[in-house]
Amino acid sequence: MVRKASPWLRSLLRAAKIQQRTSARAVKTLLALSKPAAPKKTRVRKAPAKTSVLLAPRVGPAAGMTPSSLAKPSRLRATRPTPHLDPPGRWLSSHFTAPGKHGVLRSMLYWVYVPSLPPQPQGMPLVVMLHGCDQNAISFAQGTRMNELAERKGFAVVYPQQSVASHPHACWKWYDRATQLGGGDVGHIVGIVNSVAATHPIDRSRIYICGLSAGGAMAHIVALNHPGLIAGVGIHSSPLFGAARGAVGAIKVMRHGDAARAGMAIAELFARQPDFPGMPTILIHGEADGVVRPINQSQLELQSLQLNRVPDGTPVEISVKARTTRSNAYQLRDIRLKRNVLLRVVRIAELKHAWSGGNDGIAFNSGFGPDSSQILIDFFARHRRGDAAAIPG
Repeated sequence: MVRKASPWLRSLLRAAKIQQRTSARAVKTLLALSKPAAPKKTRVRKAPAKTSVLLAPRVGPAAGMTPSSLAKPSRLRATRPTPHLDPPGRWLSSHFTAPGKHGVLRSMLYWVYVPSLPPQPQGMPLVVMLHGCDQNAISFAQGTRMNELAERKGFAVVYPQQSVASHPHACWKWYDRATQLGGGDVGHIVGIVNSVAATHPIDRSRIYICGLSAGGAMAHIVALNHPGLIAGVGIHSSPLFGAARGAVGAIKVMRHGDAARAGMAIAELFARQPDFPGMPTILIHGEADGVVRPINQSQLELQSLQLNRVPDGTPVEISVKARTTRSNAYQLRDIRLKRNVLLRVVRIAELKHAWSGGNDGIAFNSGFGPDSSQILIDFFARHRRGDAAAIPG
């Protein structure tokens, strides 16, 4: 069915307002996150897939993206918690040192997982993982089980680690204006990526970044400031880009979003980068997230459409697939332009502020719901930064 853009846009904004009113508890302290309680088990029925064609909102002229794939994307699978086993690849730690604020040298710790599989002739993909507050590289790797997936699929993973000297809860400062403009920790993260790519057989056209909560917001900032380096970004339970100004503003955005600043932030980005090439994006969020409320995902969706310069009146196919696991239902929507998936939106019922499908023996992970790590890699597999085209489908 084809509809005008404005009613769809208004409908999306109305849905965001409803989510805002029905979100759970308020945030009591900035980014000092509490461990989520395990969701109740419920049985749900599979819903049939639905497909509709809508007109994109008015956001500006088109800009082509030409990414491709690292491998054929696998089917999504829900997971249950399993005992943590160390995969057989190499698990290495190192530091990256570079001038920080006021030119003072600063080091950032990071961990790298290199799979035991021999790399492809063109090199292996690299996934950058940014942890959330009150996490570190090791707990994030164990909770998401990304290293186990990397071993099976043949990609490397790097985990930069925020220092408690920089933030008492080890939060990335996504709300800092200088960071949003590409300063702060952005330079160190990019330096780590370049160092890993120079040390290991990495395919530079297949470098992706993702994160949870503050880590997801920071991943977004890195991707938008370095679109030539990053081929795709994954944002899990995170606030929108460019709206917060300082700690107080961060709390407001986490609770309520900021529709006005959402569009302005992208316009300002285009003013700084008039040739911005677009950014394939996947958004994952829980319906019951009371720390970063779901309105942020709705506004991130609008930001992504604007970032990819989807022109007014362009038909955009939205495939709605309601899937179920043993406890949590979830909805996956692919927004396509010329058969290429430029945006994937996953909304998970009952999920609080946690990594879906992770090891729930570790804080900020939920064993219920779809496997976020698998979903992210399936999406990244469709995209490559460079002269190759994205895989349709």
